[in-house]
Amino acid sequence: MKCKISRNAAKILKLELDKEENAGKKIRVYVTHAHGDHAHYGLALDEPTDKDVVVATDKDIDVILEKGNAFLDGVRIDYFYVPQEGFEITNPSFGRHEH
Repeated sequence: MKCKISRNAAKILKLELDKEENAGKKIRVYVTHAHGDHAHYGLALDEPTDKDVVVATDKDIDVILEKGNAFLDGVRIDYFYVPQEGFEITNPSFGRHEH
């Protein structure tokens, strides 16, 4: 399984991971809602279970993904400052759907 993190997202995620109360935790990407050919995603700090795989990224951040969930394989975590500040999680393998 694969996961990409943009430079902006990595900067924000590292700030969160470096906090004392988050010691030992990793970033989890999960599906909040799947329908048809695409899914919506969420982000959390968590610890892996035996149902998960931990994926190393090129930004030195390990990401937890649920094993065997095709919607999670190849996700990309971005962080944008405009038009609205926040994370955007997409999976280019499944195309892009705007709401």
